[in-house]
Amino acid sequence: MRAVAKYGALTTLGSLVLSALVAVPADGASADSGPVTATAETRGVARAAARAAAAGVTFGACPEAEKLPAPVTCGTVEVPLDYAAPDGPTIGLTVSRVAASGPADRRQGALVYNPGGPGASSMYFPLAAEVSGWKRIAAAYDLIGYAPRGVGRSAPLSCQDPADYGKAPTQAPTHPSASYKRERIAEAKAYARGCAAHAGEALRHYHSRNNARDLDVLRAALGERKLTFMGASYGTYFGAVYATLFPSHVRRMVFDSAVNPDPDRIWYRNNLEQSAAFERRWEDFRTWVAKHDATYHLGTDAAQVQRSYEQVRAGVAHEPAGGKVGPGQLQAAMLGVGYYDDYWALRATALSEYVRGNPEPLIAQATPRPAAAASGENSNAVYTAVECNDAPWPTRWQVWDRDNTALARHAPFETWDNAFMNLPCAYWPAPRQEPVDVRTRPGQLPPTLILAAERDAATPYEGALELQRRLAGSALVTERDAGTHGVSGGDNPCANAYLEDYLLTGRTPARRTECAPHPEPNPISLEPAARLADLRGRPGPASHS
Repeated sequence: MRAVAKYGALTTLGSLVLSALVAVPADGASADSGPVTATAETRGVARAAARAAAAGVTFGACPEAEKLPAPVTCGTVEVPLDYAAPDGPTIGLTVSRVAASGPADRRQGALVYNPGGPGASSMYFPLAAEVSGWKRIAAAYDLIGYAPRGVGRSAPLSCQDPADYGKAPTQAPTHPSASYKRERIAEAKAYARGCAAHAGEALRHYHSRNNARDLDVLRAALGERKLTFMGASYGTYFGAVYATLFPSHVRRMVFDSAVNPDPDRIWYRNNLEQSAAFERRWEDFRTWVAKHDATYHLGTDAAQVQRSYEQVRAGVAHEPAGGKVGPGQLQAAMLGVGYYDDYWALRATALSEYVRGNPEPLIAQATPRPAAAASGENSNAVYTAVECNDAPWPTRWQVWDRDNTALARHAPFETWDNAFMNLPCAYWPAPRQEPVDVRTRPGQLPPTLILAAERDAATPYEGALELQRRLAGSALVTERDAGTHGVSGGDNPCANAYLEDYLLTGRTPARRTECAPHPEPNPISLEPAARLADLRGRPGPASHS
C-alpha cells in the first residue's frame, strides 16, 4: 500500500494561524431566517472550519468505487449536516487531489473545482493534471475535486428506486395533453414524497447556502487561508454565494458559464429563461445541419431539418428504437446539442442514419445505461433538493401551466420537459430558503474572472452580465457567437489564455473582453463528444444548471 499524506495539518501552528484560517464573515452575511439563525450558523461554520483546519485531510489511495488511478489520492472532510448545530450529525465529503507538479517554492496552494449540477461531482478533476492545456496550472496548484453533500459517496441522497428513474421508453410531448399533465403532476407529488421519505429531517439541509458553507470548511481542511475556486454552471452560483458570505476568504475565483444570481430568478424564472435559450441553441444546431446537407441529407434549411427530426420522433413513438429509445430518450440525447457543439456531428449522424433506415447509431447514443441509473438518480435527487430548498416556487399548478403553455408556443423544444423535471418543487415538503442577495462592495473581493459564451443555453448570457454587476471588480471574458456550455478547457485558446493568466498571476483583463468563437464542428468527425466533458463540468440530461 502507498503511504498516506497529511494535507493541511495545522495542529502545531498555534492559535493565531488557526484563527486566521477560520475568520468569521461580516455580521449578518449568512442570514437564513433572521438574526438568531444567522448568528448560530455563522458560528457553526467557524467551529466546523476550526475542527477541519486542525484535522486536515488524510489523503491515500482512492476507493475502487471512485475509479481514479494514481497519482490521484482521496480523503474525507467532515461537515455538519446543520450548521446551526455544528456538534450534531455530520456528512463526510469525499475529496480527491493531485499534488502540484512544480517546485515547492512556486506552489500557489489548492485549486478547488465544482462542475455544477446541482448534483455533479468533481472527483475526476485532478485528472486534468495530465491534459496538456492544464500543465502550467497543475504545476502551480494542487488540483482538488470533491463530491458535494448528497452526491456520490458524500451521504448520497435518493428520492426513488433507480430502476424507476431509468425506465425506458418514455414520452416527451412538446404540447402535452391534459391527461398527460395529470400523470406528471401525480409523479411530481410522489417524487417529492419519496425525497422526504428517504431523507427525513435531513432533506431541508441540502441547499446552496450549505454548499457554500461546506466549501469554507473544505478550504480550512486543505490548509488554505484563502480559497482559490473555479465553478462552472451551478458552481458559479454557490461560488457567488460563497463570495457574498465569505468575501475575506477569497483569493481567486473563476465563474465559468454563470447562472443569473438575481434572487427573483432563483430558480423558477431561471428555468423559464433557460428553456427559451435552448430553443435558440436548437435552431443553431439545425442551421448547422442544414449547412452540411451534403453530409446529412436532413434538409437545406432549419425548418426542413426540424421536419426530419419530427419524422424521427414519430418513428420512435410508434416503435421505440432497440425497444428502449422512445421520444423521451431521443429528447434527452438531443438536449446534448444544446449544451455542447461537439455533440453535433454525432447526433446529426444518428438522425441521418435513422431516416435512411439504420437505427443503430441512435440506439447506441440514446439507450439508457442500466449501470448509470443509480448515479443518475442520485444526481437528480440532489438537483431537485437543492433547487427546491433554495427559494420559493409557485405552489399552484395553474401558474406552471399558464407560464409553460405560453412559453412552449414559441419555444417547444425543451419547455415542458424542463417544467416537469422541476415540478416536484411545487409540492415540496421541506421549508424554503430565501435566496442570497449576491453582492459585494468595491474592495471586498480581489479581482475575479467570469467566462461566458454568448449563445449558451444552459446558463443564458444575461446571467454573466448580472453576475458582473453584482461582484464589484469582476472581469468578463465573452466568447462571441458561440454557445458551448463551459468555456474553460475547450477549443478557444483566447479564453484559455485568460484563464491561465488569471490563475497563475491574479491578473484580469479589461472589465469587458471578447474572444472570437472557437471553430465550428467538423461535420464528418465522430470523435467521442465527451473528450473534455469532465473538465468542463458537463451535467447529465437531468441537470440543467
